Amino acid sequence: MTLPKVSIRKATLEDLPKLLNFEQEIIKAERPFDVTIKEGPISYYDIGEIIQDTKACVLVAEIDDRVVASGYGIPKRARHYLDHEFYAYLGFMYTDENFRGMGINAKIVGELKQWSQNQGYKEIRLTVYNENLPAIKAYEKVGFKKHIIEMRLE
Repeated sequence: MTLPKVSIRKATLEDLPKLLNFEQEIIKAERPFDVTIKEGPISYYDIGEIIQDTKACVLVAEIDDRVVASGYGIPKRARHYLDHEFYAYLGFMYTDENFRGMGINAKIVGELKQWSQNQGYKEIRLTVYNENLPAIKAYEKVGFKKHIIEMRLE
């Protein structure tokens, strides 16, 4: 089977309707992992604002001029006791279910790694639910390692 040609580019505000749909798909996928997510319609991000933020990088993957995946890198201030002041935080990682398993997420992460290096960040982090084994496996494939587990008590 020949894999389709995937192109990665910066997101624009014209992509917003598709990206807002991706956000709802992310929320739908994460709800089973997190009982603390509110019921009803919610939003994680102001993706339009992040697209326009010159310090952030929102990417989309296209196949045949169709947006099929997304991801972003944003700067975050590190805790005062760490050996770096800022790091790149990756999020908004989503691939349309019809295009999973093609390495598209790895391409987006690769581009975001390059963006992070170009910005001078020496640390890149992301968060993933402990039970989300397919996501953990995908991130480990591109070089991420488990670092810390956040625990909660009701």
